[in-house]
Amino acid sequence: MRKKKKTEVYALGRHISLSADKARRVIDQIRGRSYEETLMILELMPYRACYPIFKLVYSAAANASYNMGSNETNLVISKAEVNEGTTVKKFKPRARGRSYPIKRPTCHITIGVKDISLHDEYGQIYSLKKPRWKNKYTTMVYHDMYSIGGVWDKK
Repeated sequence: MRKKKKTEVYALGRHISLSADKARRVIDQIRGRSYEETLMILELMPYRACYPIFKLVYSAAANASYNMGSNETNLVISKAEVNEGTTVKKFKPRARGRSYPIKRPTCHITIGVKDISLHDEYGQIYSLKKPRWKNKYTTMVYHDMYSIGGVWDKK
């Protein structure tokens, strides 16, 4: 039996003190991009979620270079997902002996990195991200009402 060579490596961050929705906003921007492009994007984005995700991407690349001997230029973010973690619940004392609940959400982030030099399917693709600038709209062709014929024919 032929053994397949492992082409994907993961880094997992658990119980990160961050809302899952705020982390997903950043994760959606880096999914499918190359490793170097991802680091540039995370350094320039103004969100608090960028730093823990940056550390996880860096850790996943270190895992890939140590475990598989991969070069960082060949790495692509193949899997990036955010799951909700436990919610830390506290009570803050308020006026007249009442209490106010404080909920601190946490999340679990998984970053998967794939080496495209080991995988035949990707070849020389540097980014799996589809371009967002693709033209959705086609140009409209207007005809004057007299050339088409019908009710508005000129006599």
